[in-house]
Amino acid sequence: MSAPGVITQEMRDRIGTESEPYTFEVEKGDVVRYAKAIGEGDPRFTDEAAARLMRYGGIVAPPTYLIVMRILEPHDVKLRGPYARSVDGGSHWRYFEPIRPGDRLTARVKLVDLYEREGSLGPMLFVITEITYRNQFGRVVATQRDTAIRY
Repeated sequence: MSAPGVITQEMRDRIGTESEPYTFEVEKGDVVRYAKAIGEGDPRFTDEAAARLMRYGGIVAPPTYLIVMRILEPHDVKLRGPYARSVDGGSHWRYFEPIRPGDRLTARVKLVDLYEREGSLGPMLFVITEITYRNQFGRVVATQRDTAIRY
């Protein structure tokens, strides 16, 4: 016998809703420090003089840079549920354009899906969100699809 579901109609009605936009500026010092902190030795990410001679004509952010700007769960997409614990169920990233120092990125989170599964510790709620990052020109530079598992 399985436990009754925790996904309410109110929660289901939130699927497809988006957060208010969150805007931030990409700073060169942050990009360089981040690249060095993760052990990235590629001069595209750390050496302005060398990066100017390469494909993008200057420093660009490593693909994983956006993780430090990650919006976990803004209040307007947040769901109430009975579980006190949560674990990261993974992320899937897609990159479309380089992220450069000086870019103003705007991110919005959308609730994409909710479902339940039974796990070894009991019932679990899976919350799927997608963050879309756009640059100051309105072009999508990256998307991030996250799975949060609550239990």
